[in-house]
This record gives sequence, C-alpha cells and structure tokens, in this order.
Amino acid sequence: MAQVVIIGSGPTGAVTALLLVQRGIEVKLIEAARDFKRLFRGEGLMPSGLDALEQMGLLELLTDIPHQTIDGWEFLLSQRRLFRVDEPIEANGRRCTTVSQPDLLAAIIKQAKEYAQFEFIQGEPVQDIVRQPSGRVGGVKLSSGVEISAALVIAGDGRNSTIRNKAGINLTKLQSNVDILWFKLDPGALSKSKNIFYSILQGRDGFGLFRGSSGKLHIGWGLHADDNCGVQNLDWAAKLAANSPPWLAEHILNHQASLTKPMLLSVVVGRCDRWSIPGLLLLGDAVHPMSPIRAQGINMAFRDAIVAVNHLVPLLSQTELNLSQIDAVLPVIQQEREPEIIQIQKLQAQEIGQAELLHSSALLRWGAKTFTPIIRPAIRASWLRRQKQLRQGVTNVRLTV
Repeated sequence: MAQVVIIGSGPTGAVTALLLVQRGIEVKLIEAARDFKRLFRGEGLMPSGLDALEQMGLLELLTDIPHQTIDGWEFLLSQRRLFRVDEPIEANGRRCTTVSQPDLLAAIIKQAKEYAQFEFIQGEPVQDIVRQPSGRVGGVKLSSGVEISAALVIAGDGRNSTIRNKAGINLTKLQSNVDILWFKLDPGALSKSKNIFYSILQGRDGFGLFRGSSGKLHIGWGLHADDNCGVQNLDWAAKLAANSPPWLAEHILNHQASLTKPMLLSVVVGRCDRWSIPGLLLLGDAVHPMSPIRAQGINMAFRDAIVAVNHLVPLLSQTELNLSQIDAVLPVIQQEREPEIIQIQKLQAQEIGQAELLHSSALLRWGAKTFTPIIRPAIRASWLRRQKQLRQGVTNVRLTV
C-alpha cells in the first residue's frame, strides 16, 4: 500500500508530491495526460506564488525556464490612459512573473524522480475511487482496471475534477458572466519594449494584453453573456485593431497572419463546502476553481500544498499510520485555507463587477472618460488596495516541516 496517491500532476499535485517525497513519504503521482502540454495553462506568478516557490526551494528553477517579468499595469478607457502602476508595486517587492507552466511542472517532477519513494504513472486516467468496507476511501482504480491502495488520496485534478464527482462532493458555482477568448500574436518590435499588462476598454468591448513566458503577446478578450458575435467566423485581427490604441492597432494588422484562432476559456468559479471525506483530500482548482483575474490559480495551489504538507507530514511519518488521525486533520487543512480562498474570490469578483458595470453602462463610460483627470487618483488608489491581497495573499503561509 502506498502512503499517498496524488491525482493530477498540475501545480497542486506536482509540488505536493515533491514536498512529501522530500520528507520521506511514499507517493504515487498519477496523471491522465501523456505530457504537460495543454491548450491553456495559467502562467502568472504573483509575489505570493514566488514566495511559495522560494520556501519550497524551487525559485531557482525559473532561471532555466522560459519566463517574463511584468514591468507595469496600464488601464486604457476609450483610448485614454486611466492610470498606470509600475512594478514592483510594493517597496522592495517582487515583480509579477509569467512562467511556462509545462516547463515548470516538468522540472518539479524531475526533482521528485530523484527519490526512491516516488513513482510517476503518466498517461493513464483514474477511473474511480476505491472504498473500504467502512466507506473510507482506500485507493483508486485506473482505467486499465489496476487498483492502487493508499492511506490517503489527494485529488489535484483541476476544475473539472473526476475525483470530486466520484466522491459526491458538490461544487457550488459562483456567478460569473464573462468567459475569455484567448489569442496569441507575434510580438515583433514590441519584444524590445517594457512588458506592460494592458487592460483596454473601448465602448462595450474589453481585453487584456501582455507578453507571455514564450515572448508572444497574449490577448484575453472578455466575452460577455449578451455578446452575439460569431466567435469563429469573425475577422478578429480587424476587431482587435478597431478596439486598440493606434500603436497597437498598427502592430496587430501588420502581424495578423500570426494571430492564432480564438480559444474559448469557460470561466468556472466556485467552492466546495467540503474539501475532504475520510481517506480523500481535494486541493487547488479541484475544490476551489479560481477566476483568471490576476492569475490566482497556480498561486493558491502552491499555498494549498504548503498548508496540507505542514499538517500531513507529522502523521504520515509515523511508523504505524493512524488513519483516524489522518482523517481528523483533513478538515483542519480546509479551515486554514478557506478564509483566504473566500477573500481572494471576493476580490476577483469585485474586479469583474467593475468591468461589467463599464460594459453595460454607456453613461458610466462617458463619465469615466470625461472626468478621467479628476477620478484617476481615486480609481488608482482603489485598484491598489485590492491588489495587495491578490498579490501577497490574505493569510501567512509558511512551510514549517
């Protein structure tokens, strides 16, 4: 019997597995996909995520992995600068950074493979959880029919978690009216400019733009519930250019051959009332899928892993495992992590809510544009207040084992 089986080798599963095996815990990490490449993986590391990597001894991995620092944030309304904030926002703070998640995950798994108590099972999905006669989760069943028993199963299999559904844990979805259309575009001469994260609102349309870890421009177009455009058949180069300031419009049209087809990212935001049942713990997006606003998913995943490991290692290190003690500590992990998740999702909703107001009210857009010089300081200050917790986290998370 393995001590721990972890489902999903995304940020949650990979770092949890590494932290456990480094502390002598036997882990089997199971990943359905044959590689780490997906159509979309979040790239944004906030200072909270960078701090977590440093605590885990993984920050130096970024040196050999494609990454880009963010130099500032600029908000444009009707082609007029609303405000700009340069990085780092905090005195002596870290700059937000984009990182190639597939490369980061591969590097983390490579380190885990150095430990004899680690096994990586890749390319084979988990079909179901296995319950003991008592009802406690005692392992998993793979699609091949092979069953793997474990003292504890940890599910880090993302927002569409199979394990969550098999365990009968319900996800309460929080209201969200905005999905994202995602594009990439060659940077051309812009690769030599500062990497500014632009939020651009023109009329009822809005999108964000920044230079991702690979150096390409990433564009996220806000797709609202009342939008009627035909996503696939639209001339997106023309539409993006029409909603851009002149310098960006020229760049888009000059490089339109490199503009990728739009990829729809359905935004699922929610929380589970329970993070665990006896023998099973859910972490990361499996239990609290985050909005893409300020790239919280990967950062919250790292912090979930640290808290879980703090509580689990002392119990899993015992010569004779006490399953009742393990089960008893699982709700404690939820109690420690849940307040931060609730607050971060609330702050994300506030940012989305402001964008929705501007989208739906022509009068508000007119007022904001007309009175920009007057309202700029107040809007900038309000934005900065929200960013502190979105960047640094809400609670103090420290790796103590």
